[in-house]
Amino acid sequence: MREIWEFIQQLIHPLELLQSMGPFALAVLLLIIFAETGLFFGFFLPGDSLLFVSGMLCAEGSLVEGNVTLLILLISIAAILGDFVGYWFGRKTGPVIFKRDDTFFFRKKYVLQAKDFYDRYGGFAIVAGRFLPIIRTFAPIVAGVVGLDFKRFVFLIFSEQLSGLLQ
Repeated sequence: MREIWEFIQQLIHPLELLQSMGPFALAVLLLIIFAETGLFFGFFLPGDSLLFVSGMLCAEGSLVEGNVTLLILLISIAAILGDFVGYWFGRKTGPVIFKRDDTFFFRKKYVLQAKDFYDRYGGFAIVAGRFLPIIRTFAPIVAGVVGLDFKRFVFLIFSEQLSGLLQ
């Protein structure tokens, strides 16, 4: 139990987390980016601060031997794969959610409102969601739940990643 608590404490300090992982630092970084963008529980992970710290470690040569292009490519792939998994999860759970009765925590009308929002502003939700930590985790899942067209979703994900790489 103590080890779990210490790991949770390390999540608050991304530099210590990556440095303590040694040769597995890159794998941990990519796993966290994947989880933050595609897994329901990933919203609490420190993705933004990890990106900043990984850039610093890359600049000093202790992460991917200082190859920033490789680091950006690997992080982009992890984020895209996370988005796809989130969309797939939402697509699989969507029919179940629409059949549920209203409870204290769940209202069908909110899912229908999300569907209307995605029908009108789906592109904005996906692209802007990349820059808002909690939205980043739930945008692909909700896109799958409400049935956003997969081709449109893929286009938005890749155009968003490509625009980020070009800046």
